[in-house]
Amino acid sequence: MTWVRGSKEQSATDSYLWARWLFLRALGLIFFSAFYSLAFQIHGLIGERGILPVDYYLHQLSGVAGPIERVWYAPTLLWMSADDRALTLIVAAGILTSILLVLNIWPKLTVGLCTVLFLSCIASLQDFSSYQSDGMLLEAGFLSIFFAPRGIRAGLAATDPPSRFGLFMLRWEWFRIYFESGLVKILSGDPHWRNFTAMDDYYQNGPLPSWMGWYVQQLPHWYHAGTVVITFVVELVLVWAVFLPRRFRIGCFFAVTALQIGIIATANYAFLNYLVLVLGVLLLDDRGLAAARFPPVEAVPREETRRVRIYRRVENTILGIAFYTTIVAFFLGDSGSLLALPNRILSPFRIANAYGLFAVMTTARYEIEFQGSNNGQSWIPYPFRYKPQNPYERPGFYAPYQPRFDWNLWFASLASWQRSPWVVLTEERLMDGSPSVLKLFRADPFNGKPPSMVRTVLWQYWFTDLATKRKTGAWWRRSELGPFSPMVTRAADGSPIFSVNP
Repeated sequence: MTWVRGSKEQSATDSYLWARWLFLRALGLIFFSAFYSLAFQIHGLIGERGILPVDYYLHQLSGVAGPIERVWYAPTLLWMSADDRALTLIVAAGILTSILLVLNIWPKLTVGLCTVLFLSCIASLQDFSSYQSDGMLLEAGFLSIFFAPRGIRAGLAATDPPSRFGLFMLRWEWFRIYFESGLVKILSGDPHWRNFTAMDDYYQNGPLPSWMGWYVQQLPHWYHAGTVVITFVVELVLVWAVFLPRRFRIGCFFAVTALQIGIIATANYAFLNYLVLVLGVLLLDDRGLAAARFPPVEAVPREETRRVRIYRRVENTILGIAFYTTIVAFFLGDSGSLLALPNRILSPFRIANAYGLFAVMTTARYEIEFQGSNNGQSWIPYPFRYKPQNPYERPGFYAPYQPRFDWNLWFASLASWQRSPWVVLTEERLMDGSPSVLKLFRADPFNGKPPSMVRTVLWQYWFTDLATKRKTGAWWRRSELGPFSPMVTRAADGSPIFSVNP
């Protein structure tokens, strides 16, 4: 079986109609998970009574940048309106377009809208959008605009097969996520990777551990050292199979899929691992998927018109610029060199990124706890929805849902509070009784009557061992380290007073 495109023939083994169909449906589900999680958080994070109100942020930005520069720096639709209704509208539109993408309705348009709407959120979330996973999704969404078929009811779009360059760029993203992560582990000089101890405490020290991670943590050092070796083999060696003949790509697909399933089972990295897993589907062709009972598709020859050829040239030019940018982004970064100019231009849009996961391993687990009081003696903690707090509560599974507030607290705990001033702003919002910020927590311990003072306390957490868990039922043990950030109290006129920690 062959299909013809212009004057070039390709065999069915080179056809990726089913792979594209599967990838775009799964990408729609990942976009849905991203917007769905924002629906419950965005007002508390950047709403009118949120921690970092976006209307204030955009107002400040407009005061120091011109009309074009400010939109380039923060490319978001919220420039038109930044109130709570606008936030709701953007997230609701994102949920709707992601569902349409899953249903394969006008995929080229809907994946483009998903990307623009998600970018509008990410460009406005400020401190709550500093994750590599956001860039991964935006890059995949952008590239998929060129990869997706045309038409409102596209089906498999046998007459509009995916472009070679579009397929290559999505595979290129998949490759870079792995390979650049392997490189930075070596280039960082972190002794934990060099000494094969990087995984010994990995399961307890990540942002949101799972209960399965607790059990894996109990395994002996030789097992954890073995996973370090496997990580290096996969990230630095095995992923090169993406550029080899199909039998090597298929073998690579099964190996990396097993790795990603293991990561998903032992940690909660939101949609990150699901996206990498889905990108791996593009290593398969239609003949390989036929073995999984996907019916063979007879592609229909279609002659390219002059209009289509012009579109392809424009597409290849754009993808070529993106390809170049991904290279300079890794090697030159924020360099002021003229060679890095495309990276500086595209950087706010996060569609051509450099990656590097776990370059330096976290050596301890700290948790920031918010506490309120009316007398300064009896302090009541605000219960979190997702991150560890109660030593007797089993760690859960939340991915691909992304609790950005809980995630950011993990990052904030690794440095001084001055690096994360939004923590103090959260204290102030709690003292004011902001409903949207309180929804970021599991419950309001003060039942709608805000306390007169709020503070933060830093704890260190460790997984318990098997013997302790059998005896006490505790999943964690913890030790209080002291205050984390200034305490916030209320003055006589109701204004906040920030008390520096002793």
